[in-house]
Amino acid sequence: RKMELTSESIAKAQSALKFRTQVFIDNKFVPAHSGETFVTENPATGKPLADIAAGDTADVNDAVVSARKAFDSGVWSECAPADRKGVLQQWCNLIEANRLELTLLESLEAGKPVTETFNGDIPETAKCIRWFAEAVDKLTDHITATDPSVVSLVRRQPVGVVGAILPWNYSALMFAWKVGPALACGNSMVIKPAQQTSLATLRLAELAAEAGLPAGVLNVVPGLGVTAGQALARHMDVDMVTFTGSTAVGRLLLGYAGESNLKRVTLELGGKSPQVVFPSVLDEDGVLEKVAEHCANAAFWNMSENCSCGSRLIVHSSVKDRLVSLIQKQLDDEWKLGDPLDPSVRIGSMIEKQHLDKVLRYIEEGKKSGARLVRGGSRVLEQSGGYFVEPTIFDGVTNDMSIAQEEIFGPVLAVITFETEEEAIKIANDTKYGLAASMYSLNIKQVHRVSSRIKAGIVSVNCFSEGDNTAPFGGWKHSGSGGGRDKSIWAFEQYTHLKSTWINLDI
Repeated sequence: RKMELTSESIAKAQSALKFRTQVFIDNKFVPAHSGETFVTENPATGKPLADIAAGDTADVNDAVVSARKAFDSGVWSECAPADRKGVLQQWCNLIEANRLELTLLESLEAGKPVTETFNGDIPETAKCIRWFAEAVDKLTDHITATDPSVVSLVRRQPVGVVGAILPWNYSALMFAWKVGPALACGNSMVIKPAQQTSLATLRLAELAAEAGLPAGVLNVVPGLGVTAGQALARHMDVDMVTFTGSTAVGRLLLGYAGESNLKRVTLELGGKSPQVVFPSVLDEDGVLEKVAEHCANAAFWNMSENCSCGSRLIVHSSVKDRLVSLIQKQLDDEWKLGDPLDPSVRIGSMIEKQHLDKVLRYIEEGKKSGARLVRGGSRVLEQSGGYFVEPTIFDGVTNDMSIAQEEIFGPVLAVITFETEEEAIKIANDTKYGLAASMYSLNIKQVHRVSSRIKAGIVSVNCFSEGDNTAPFGGWKHSGSGGGRDKSIWAFEQYTHLKSTWINLDI
């Protein structure tokens, strides 16, 4: 349900904010063993927000011991699914009741526009967990068709202790994508939030305890990737690690699993998603304007810090000029850039100075490569101390340029033209990534042909969308590994073991 925010209500809520900054183990906040902390900052101002406990190997071990104890006790893992559902639903009620607080924690740490977070990320977090809670007591096991003298049972049982390493771009929602199915089917968890965004995750865990989740079932260890993240991935008593983030870190996690206990690893990684626009969108009045709106959303939503960002606009030459002009008009009319706590803002800051510099380097590479800069290209609002980049569009891009091949994770749209359907498909697939794609066509035969040939885990047609909670999310090629999927009924599979039980009745 959309609600209107005002500057006054935001300021009042912000003045009452309390930051949870310690490690969360056994339903209690405790300091890190080392006593070390790290600074989390507001990227819209460049100023510190809080000192967060820097968990390391010792803290991860405590969390894993707590999670294993809870799992082996059966206090959660052996609960009736309907009982687990009740606790998770109460947790969702508390998330909804604390919606504005969670919104501000997320927006302050990530530079995300408060209106989008309040009406999107936080209610979707509760909605996702609630979906899995509601689904879990509807799942059924199987009996295979075999000889009458045998009963052959096929069951799914929880994996055990699951480690989840979260990204910074959607810290609350990615938390929900992981904990929703993993907890619903009975696992215990240790969460390592991104270094840049720990505050909302810690508060969500506290609300879970308040809802009645037993001690040890959900633990959160903030810290650096090279310490806490690596310790979690290498731990010999962690049965599985699920990760959303960069392909480079995903490779490391696969190595850590191989060097430790061969734990299950599922990875949702980067993307360089194509938006393919065919000339049939010109056949009906008003369609191109709607396409432009979706293309702008795909390219610039969440400051383009989005793994499914449609950063390559692959458009037929007869459509290109009008479409690019309409996208620019969209940005002028609808996409205000500025303070994320301003309810009218739709584009906030980059996550940190290091990432800002990376995005600006790619913009300079785009200029040097011969692409034509038609909009943006600069850092703005420097006087705020924050890390803002204006929406940037390059025309005349060829698909071999770095701005068309490499994941920038910032507001840079590369426009590439094509003449034939075959050429469009070739360009769309000419990337090491395969997470998402969108296509626009009023020709239903073309829709079926092209959507089936694009090598991506998610293809949206005549819209930009990742689907709702019923649709699995995950990628091909360098965009994913381990066969797992977030969201949907298929997500349960990655957090469970398949067991066959063969019962001889003839004895």
